[in-house]
Amino acid sequence: MTGSCTGLIQAAFIVNDLEDAVRRWLATARVGPFFIIPHAKVECVLYRGAPAVLDFSAALAQAGPLQIELIQQHSDTPSAYRDVYPKGREGFHHVCMMTNDFDAELARHAAEDSPTATQGAFGDMRFAYVDTRARLGHMTEIIEDRASIKEMFKLIADACASWNGENPIRYL
Repeated sequence: MTGSCTGLIQAAFIVNDLEDAVRRWLATARVGPFFIIPHAKVECVLYRGAPAVLDFSAALAQAGPLQIELIQQHSDTPSAYRDVYPKGREGFHHVCMMTNDFDAELARHAAEDSPTATQGAFGDMRFAYVDTRARLGHMTEIIEDRASIKEMFKLIADACASWNGENPIRYL
């Protein structure tokens, strides 16, 4: 079976306090450094097809071939994050795949009864959280294959590969 997606590139978790969660990951899993994106600038946000606002911060680190993402939603607005964890709860949220045919991937999931929960754009890269909970037990994030996101992910992976324990928290 072939498709337009890469393999799994990321595992993401919803957290209540981003910096506390980063410190827990640093101490327990020894994964780092983490790159924090405070109040990520997301454009063209849709939640279940309707215009929405999404206010969250994220922290990213590389753990071997898998990227770890920690997400703290600041707003109380509906989102793919709140669909899984109400405010005050935290845990595993999604896996992520990159695709070279974003629209086809969303259509394929919709045809398999996995609707798009939230979608938007970071600069030139579109992303969507597909509600695959009924089939997989978690959300699946689909991101558009763009040089901009690959460059950012490479910067994080390179920093983690050569990390000596110094500067465990960095900001993008």
